Amino acid sequence: MLVDDQNKKCLFYGSTLQKLFRENPPCTTIEAAQRVGEALVKACVDLNINEISSYDRNGFGRGERLNAFEIAISNFGFLP
Repeated sequence: MLVDDQNKKCLFYGSTLQKLFRENPPCTTIEAAQRVGEALVKACVDLNINEISSYDRNGFGRGERLNAFEIAISNFGFLP
């Protein structure tokens, strides 16, 4: 989820459960997590966002899905 806290708006939401990320072509959950990360980066580029000020894993440990997501967004400089 990409949120604009100042204006209290959700700018992007993505989940590995969404058909958009799972079906075309069919993929594993890990590949879907990577696709969600890539879609987040695309949304940031489209919205002219070049910095994420806060990143929260919501208490989740770094499993394979989260790792795939983080690699996808770090490739574009959003994570150190």
